[in-house]
Amino acid sequence: MIISHVFDGAGDGVLRVTILRDLDITNRAAAALQIEALVSAHRPGSVVVELPAGTPSPATLSALARAQRMCQSLAIPLTATGPDASEPEPTLESIGSPGTRRLMFGARRDR
Repeated sequence: MIISHVFDGAGDGVLRVTILRDLDITNRAAAALQIEALVSAHRPGSVVVELPAGTPSPATLSALARAQRMCQSLAIPLTATGPDASEPEPTLESIGSPGTRRLMFGARRDR
């Protein structure tokens, strides 16, 4: 299994997708297709993709970029998070510190 998901149909409907492990070239297309199929099936108001721990591989980022392009074409917001999304957001003082970095379409904290 490459991804898991939970769809909360209450309210606007949030599709939460978890990429269970870092992707490689052999399974990145499958993960992107699975995310696209889930979005097509559920038509959520927003999508949250939780990335695996550590620095994401280029294949993981490629699958995420593909999902983001598809969501943008449907006007569905997509947010990418790290494995500990329950942690508080970084302050302005800590954004430039080692261990944190900003992504264009979400937030992720490296460990």
